[in-house]
Amino acid sequence: MRLLVCVKRVPAPGARINVTDDGLAVETAHLGFTTSPHEECAVEEAVQLAEATDGSVTVLTLGPPEAEEQLRYAASVGATELVLVPTDSSSWDPQRTAAALGDAIAGLEADGGPFDLILFGNESADAGGFQVGVRVARSLGRPIVNGIKAIEVDGAAGTVVARRAVDGGFEVYRLPLPAVLGVKEGINLPRYPTMKGRLASKKVELATVGVDAQPGGQRSVRLHRPEEVVSKTQILADSSVGATVAASAVVDLLEELGVLS
Repeated sequence: MRLLVCVKRVPAPGARINVTDDGLAVETAHLGFTTSPHEECAVEEAVQLAEATDGSVTVLTLGPPEAEEQLRYAASVGATELVLVPTDSSSWDPQRTAAALGDAIAGLEADGGPFDLILFGNESADAGGFQVGVRVARSLGRPIVNGIKAIEVDGAAGTVVARRAVDGGFEVYRLPLPAVLGVKEGINLPRYPTMKGRLASKKVELATVGVDAQPGGQRSVRLHRPEEVVSKTQILADSSVGATVAASAVVDLLEELGVLS
């Protein structure tokens, strides 16, 4: 089975995000980067499917040269081929990104045959636009379902069964291969790279694919960083003052909040 996973280099979750003075970009001087969490699970799912079917996993990213770090990480956990679509410093909206990825994937398939299954993360951790995977699937003329939490491939029937969680159960989709799926975090537990995997990843060839995608109709107007809300914890009493004093403090607070009349 031939699988492709599209990943994105994003700021590390939980990091403090600062905006440049002009409000148009993220200040990256002291910022760590990683792969979007949904896409980490997509890579793991592809590796598991490849291991079960004696297949191969190609991981592709569109981004700056530094995105090689994320590709090497994917290789350290089982990806067999790495592809970088380099970008310049200008803004890449979802339309332009999807057009570039679609062209790159079409070129890879022209050389090596169609991918049986293409996986995206449900959405990227930074932009959260939910658009790129859908746009790429449409450009390739393939079915897509997002929000996937389970995947089963029936090679004999040439189909993939995908499950999407809904209230009270799952929606089940049976798609003909080749197909595209948007994977959601929690479908699996991504493995950690071993030292052997880290060393082997340095030897995996990195292919660079150039594309000429024109800017789309979307543009960023301004990035807004909300003011931080600081919560404080107030200790009303502790064991040293006794239960009576503590209970009295709780009653006073409830009256202050208007809970007690």
